[in-house]
Amino acid sequence: MTRAAPIDPPHVEGEARTDVLLAGAWILALTSSLGALFVGEVMGQAPCVLCWYQRIFMFPLAIVLGIACFRGDAAARVYALPLSATGLAFAAFHTLLWFGIVPESIEPCGRGPSCTEADMTILGGIPLPVLSLAAFAGIALLLVFAHRRIRP
Repeated sequence: MTRAAPIDPPHVEGEARTDVLLAGAWILALTSSLGALFVGEVMGQAPCVLCWYQRIFMFPLAIVLGIACFRGDAAARVYALPLSATGLAFAAFHTLLWFGIVPESIEPCGRGPSCTEADMTILGGIPLPVLSLAAFAGIALLLVFAHRRIRP
């Protein structure tokens, strides 16, 4: 008599998928945070005002999502999603400003580096605001899809 292999409950597959999405969001937040530190501290490029606001929302994401991954806590998205959405809004405004869609007359950078300077690029000409926008959007999407079904 052969014995059938036990069947995993349907929620196990969903939990593994959630863990992968949560880890992806954490890796993206960690890479973005380390990249921002590299640009500022190693390359010596001073951040503009909008860059600072985006860092305010990205740095805690790396910590919150890291702890969530370690604990396997998908509920951390309740805290992380508002951070990523707010950072996304700042990054979107910064991107529109960088491309000249938003008039420079409302540019928030008074003193210090300009939000629209050509040297706000990396990796062969990719604008930093666009990279920030992509990172926040990626984190937000991963968090939206990272949810666990509640067990009956």
